[in-house]
Amino acid sequence: MQKPSVLKSRKWVPAGLPVMLCLCVFGSILTAAILSSNIFYSELIFRSTTSGASVSRGQLVLPHSLLNQIADLQSQVGVLLEQLHGASAESKALTTFADQLLHIATSLDKFAEALSDFYDSNSSGTNEVSTVDEDFSDPDESEINQGSDTHSFNSGELHNYTALKPNRLIGKKNFLGVEAISPSVGLLCANMASNVDRFMGYKIYRMCPDDWDIAQKLMISGCDPLPRRRCFSKTPPRYSKPLPINSSLWSQPADTNIMWSHYKCKDYSCLVSNGTIGKRGFFKCSNCFDLSKRGWEIPTNESTSAEFTIDEVLRLKPGEIRIGLDFSPTTGTFAALMKERNVTIASATLNLGAPFNEVIALRGLLPLYLSIGSRLPFFDNTLDIVHSTLFLDGWMGLDLLQFVLHDWDRVLRPKGLLWVDRFFCKRDELKMYLDEFSRLHYKKLLWRVVPKTDKLEDESFFSAVLEKPLRS
Repeated sequence: MQKPSVLKSRKWVPAGLPVMLCLCVFGSILTAAILSSNIFYSELIFRSTTSGASVSRGQLVLPHSLLNQIADLQSQVGVLLEQLHGASAESKALTTFADQLLHIATSLDKFAEALSDFYDSNSSGTNEVSTVDEDFSDPDESEINQGSDTHSFNSGELHNYTALKPNRLIGKKNFLGVEAISPSVGLLCANMASNVDRFMGYKIYRMCPDDWDIAQKLMISGCDPLPRRRCFSKTPPRYSKPLPINSSLWSQPADTNIMWSHYKCKDYSCLVSNGTIGKRGFFKCSNCFDLSKRGWEIPTNESTSAEFTIDEVLRLKPGEIRIGLDFSPTTGTFAALMKERNVTIASATLNLGAPFNEVIALRGLLPLYLSIGSRLPFFDNTLDIVHSTLFLDGWMGLDLLQFVLHDWDRVLRPKGLLWVDRFFCKRDELKMYLDEFSRLHYKKLLWRVVPKTDKLEDESFFSAVLEKPLRS
């Protein structure tokens, strides 16, 4: 992996010295930056637990991309030396400059040789494999729920991912205005080191393990975003082409188009059968997979039901509601009804014990695989409507509710609609939650509070359609 030496016989400098001098100085600075960048993030989050003990050579983890970065610097210094070769001497300053450049080239060659020796002695011919053994057993629940106090990561592939990614032309800014990309990873991943290592334990350019359930547990616990991976996702072995859009909205998806390995149900009929109630592996939105139940279309008794109809809401803004978000445990029924009314809705949900996202996609709708702790991936003031049902409930603390509501406010356009659909909580806590909605200072277009009668507890339903105000 070592590059040939870039050292060449030294002569003197052409007229374009100032430009080359800047490049050389930047190259030496960048060399130091690259070397330090590989431990910077590690020092903050991916810190090895080596207090009181020296780190042996076998314990040290360095990203393999470092060799490529050093090789790029070697090539660029070599180009400068070629330009120097054959020029005539003009000043003592130029002599000093040439000596410094040769010193940088020598240092690069020595460092590349040492780094190549390090990898050769530790890789044992497995340079394309993460340093973590492939252990895909169930994650340690205590670590996910409580966090680990070690903050120690052993995955070489994780270090490869988090290392700074300079542009191909080092020192040149890309169209984003930066000279390098810093890959994103959730801060709380550091509390779940062994499971993140397990998630990153795969063979590059091979099949990814079937471990989306581990990934989802990490996301829900705050390890979000997860690091990207360099492996191929598994597919259903007998996948058939999806139905055309004019029939897919209300047709039951084929069993062969869903991977059932991590669900209690192993076919679609199990998701809707009365005989499997309580055994399906999910309880939120228990009737979601019965696509014959449309909802939101028949007016209800205002004294007993908190459900508004879609047409009732759309009449508030004729022709203005075009795009929006449904943040709910859903298989896309709300989005399907809105699509029939020429409104495009993204459905944000997790796979809470059943294939929610797969069914949304197979219906020809847009699934947004998103945890509750994530910032919405939409720009400010862009959506016409945000709808949520069976999600905002009395389980939610006020701090979390405030962050969620303000993020929804951020993405809603001025005069856009926030549709809170059947929020429920204990009756004596209702005022506390209603006060939080009132603090948004939205205009109340529809508002309804009714008793929740499906359980013995003293609970209430609350629904509202609120209009975001203009703000200067």
